[in-house]
Amino acid sequence: HNLEMKHLPGADPELVLLSHQYEELERIPLSDMTREEINQLVQELGFYRKETPDAPVPEEFQFAPAKPLPTLLPPQAPTADGKTPPKHDKEEHPDL
Repeated sequence: HNLEMKHLPGADPELVLLSHQYEELERIPLSDMTREEINQLVQELGFYRKETPDAPVPEEFQFAPAKPLPTLLPPQAPTADGKTPPKHDKEEHPDL
């Protein structure tokens, strides 16, 4: 779900992660990876794999893999009492 493959003849295969506004976030080269490694990577990134092509996608995965990337999170500023505010839940995306 939310994964599209485009074959570009002559281009090295890579996974391009886009934001919900279609801005490029990261490029991950896939040339040296096996199919199993790519499947594991996609799962670790939070993509949902449907049982069948026409199977429904659970609500919690509709916007998956909308996980914030560690390098893209804004720094958490301490509050007035010096404590850092709590982080978002794993399933919560800061832009939604």
